[in-house]
Amino acid sequence: MMIQKKRYEQDTIELQLSSFQGDGGVTEYHALFSVCASSLPYAEQLSKLLSAYTEWLEKEMPERVVPVFRRYFLSDAVNQTEELMEAERFNLPCALSIVQQPPLNGSKIALWVYMQSDGRVRCLNSYTREVIHGKYRHLWTGRMSNRAANSEFQTRLLLNDYSMQLTEQQCSLAADCIRTWFFVQNVDVNYSGVVKARKEVFITQGLTEDTHYITSTGIEGRHPDPDVLVQMDAYAVRGLKPEQIQYLYAPTHLNPTYEYGVTFERGVAVTYGDRKQVYLSGTASINNKGEIVHPGDILKQTERMMENVEVLLQEGGATASDIVQALIYLRDPADYLLVKSYFEAEYPSMPYLILLAPVCRPGWLIEMECIAEVNVSESAYAPF
Repeated sequence: MMIQKKRYEQDTIELQLSSFQGDGGVTEYHALFSVCASSLPYAEQLSKLLSAYTEWLEKEMPERVVPVFRRYFLSDAVNQTEELMEAERFNLPCALSIVQQPPLNGSKIALWVYMQSDGRVRCLNSYTREVIHGKYRHLWTGRMSNRAANSEFQTRLLLNDYSMQLTEQQCSLAADCIRTWFFVQNVDVNYSGVVKARKEVFITQGLTEDTHYITSTGIEGRHPDPDVLVQMDAYAVRGLKPEQIQYLYAPTHLNPTYEYGVTFERGVAVTYGDRKQVYLSGTASINNKGEIVHPGDILKQTERMMENVEVLLQEGGATASDIVQALIYLRDPADYLLVKSYFEAEYPSMPYLILLAPVCRPGWLIEMECIAEVNVSESAYAPF
C-alpha cells in the first residue's frame, strides 16, 4: 500500500491518496480531496476541486483506471447541489453520493473518490454501478432516497427497494451486501425510525442476532430535498463464498449491537485470493456493556474510539497503518482543532476527513468509520 499527499491549484486543494495492488493485478485507489482556501465562495471551491480531480485523473492515473464511487460532502446541500450536479455532467460516470456533512476545516465541499483498474464497468440503474473482476461482481450504490411519510417508512422502502434490486442481480441482502450507510436528517429525532424499520426488514430477509447483520454507519446527513429524512448508500459483492466473509466483534471492548436495540455488525473482513478488505462501521467510545466511555471528554473519547478501532482491525488481520480511507464525525465543531491535533500526532499517515455529523447517540462526541487493506499471500479464493 502507498499513501501520498499532494497539493493542486496553487495549494488550494489537498489530495490524500492511497493505492493498493494485490498479486491479482487490480489496483484500488481511495482519494480524499479537501479545499484549503476556505474563504473562497462555493462556486470557486467547487471549480478548483473538480479541476484538481480532473488533473489528477488525466496526468497521474493510468488510462485503464475508472471511477467506481464518488461521495461529495457539502456544507449546505439545499443551495449547493444543483450547481454540483451541473458540473458532474462532465465527470466520468460512477455511483454517486451527495450528503450534507460539512467539512470541519471550514470549507464548503470535500470529496471521496474510489477507483479501480482493469475492471469491466456498467451502469445497472440510476443508483448502482457494477464493476466486474474475474468471478466477482462489485455493486456500488449511492444516493437512494424517497419521500415517504417519516423516517421509519422511508427506511423500510429503501431497504425493500434495495433488496429487490439485488434480487434482479441474483443477489440478496443477507448473502451479498457487505456495507451500508444511512444518512439521517436530524438523527437525534429520526434515527429511532431507521432502527425500527431496519430491524423489521432484516427479519424478513433472514438477518437476525442468530445469523448476522450488515456492517453499517447510521449518522447525521442531509439530502438537498428537506422531505428526504433518510438517504442510503450500499456496497454488495456477487461471487463470494460464505467462508470469505468474517464478521468482527472485539468482545473484549464491544458488545453485540442487538443488546442495545440496533442491528448492524461492528465490522467485516472480506478475503480474496490476493487481498483482504476490512470495513469498519461507525465506531465510537463504547465498552463491551454498551455504555458510553468518558462522557463529555472529547479527547478521552477519541482515544477510546481508536482503541476500539484498532482491536477490530486486529481481529480482521489489519492494523491502523493499513487504513486506506477514514471518515471522522464530530457532533460539536468546537472540538475540531483538538481532534485534528490528536490525529496529526498519533496517526500522521492516515488518510482521513473530519466532518460535522452528530452520531446516533447524543453522548457520543466522536465516531469514525474506515476501510483497511492487507496483502494475502496464500488463499484458496479467486483474486480480487
